[in-house]
Amino acid sequence: MPYERTPATGPLFAVSGDLLVIAPRTAPARRASTNPYRRLLATPGARAFTAGNLLARLPMGMFSVSAVIMIAGSRGSYALAGAVTATGLAATAVVAPWTARLVDRYGQARVAVPATAIAALGSIALLLCVRYDAPAWTLFASYAATATTPNTGGMSRARWAHLHRGDPAALHTANSFEQAADELCFMLGPALAALLCAALFPEAGTLVGAILLMTGVLIFAAQRATEPPVAPRTQAGSPLRTRGMPALLTAFLATGAVFGAMEVVTIAHAGGAILALQAAGSCAAGLLYGSLRPAADIRRRLLGCLAGMTALMSLPLLAASSADSLLVLAGALLLAGAATAPTMVTGMTLVQRLTPEGQLNEGMTLAVTALLGGIAAGSATGGWMVEHVGEVTGYVVPVCAAGLALAVAAAGVRTPRTR
Repeated sequence: MPYERTPATGPLFAVSGDLLVIAPRTAPARRASTNPYRRLLATPGARAFTAGNLLARLPMGMFSVSAVIMIAGSRGSYALAGAVTATGLAATAVVAPWTARLVDRYGQARVAVPATAIAALGSIALLLCVRYDAPAWTLFASYAATATTPNTGGMSRARWAHLHRGDPAALHTANSFEQAADELCFMLGPALAALLCAALFPEAGTLVGAILLMTGVLIFAAQRATEPPVAPRTQAGSPLRTRGMPALLTAFLATGAVFGAMEVVTIAHAGGAILALQAAGSCAAGLLYGSLRPAADIRRRLLGCLAGMTALMSLPLLAASSADSLLVLAGALLLAGAATAPTMVTGMTLVQRLTPEGQLNEGMTLAVTALLGGIAAGSATGGWMVEHVGEVTGYVVPVCAAGLALAVAAAGVRTPRTR
């Protein structure tokens, strides 16, 4: 009967002169780390591209705040500052999917570096126009040029999807890590921008942001070993044509309205500093969510996250209407933020599964574009509610938007086939 020999594990005896030498036969095996994030970052090349991506992503939370401080301080008009940043947001919504399509077709390094250079030059042009009192239309043109900024978060997620294809657990941890990084950058970015503008000069936030963006993208693009391969040219249409994608993007649109409305209403009711608690709650929840084993049915998981977000978004409304206490509202915002990251992680995972192979950057950029559109709509709706109905009543908008996202997802999102 054939059998398999197992290697001996006992000590090895040898004679050296008059001495008996005893040595271990094999070196003790190193214990594998049980921390999923440590295992994730142990992937060859992962730390290098993550460092560059985080450096490039931090300015995403700096640019709009810097522009508002810079323009309002120079021209004395918050209306002009808001109009300029809104123009940049609208231009990004149009340009970003095309930039992502070029990334999928020609590669991250070949497209991201020149696209970032154009965006950085747009930021430099904006601060020069403000500094030297150029006509107002030049501010709109300069800020619109920053729309070529590539979706650095999407490119990073595409690298994780390439490195860990076929490993849903690792991809779940990677998406959770990326969402926590998003929250951290949007929590630190505005504070850093405000500090630079106040401590140095009004244009400092924009200048430092442009330098960080260009430097981070250059570091990220230099990591060619982890870059996903270029997709072969096909006649495949937009990921929008994929079954279930329009409903999912509509849910992202409604989710963005939750964020936009919550931001405006909270600033009007209690100031902007308290919003950092919502981002902190989301960041912590995202890291915890990534360390857990996700449920197999991703559609049910998404509906559960959206239901939880709808319920938790009612906490700030209850806190503002029942108690005139900043501490109570702070706790409510911290808990409300805990639903954000799990929802976004699950949604982005579903986008990855629905998007045809070779169009991953475009699919995730469409999701980000839907979020941006929702943030703009939520900000406008929340502002109207605050002005015409009241600050406390304005908290109804995030609850309704979350409920709408849940209804749309339940009606139209379907579980994709496993590729």
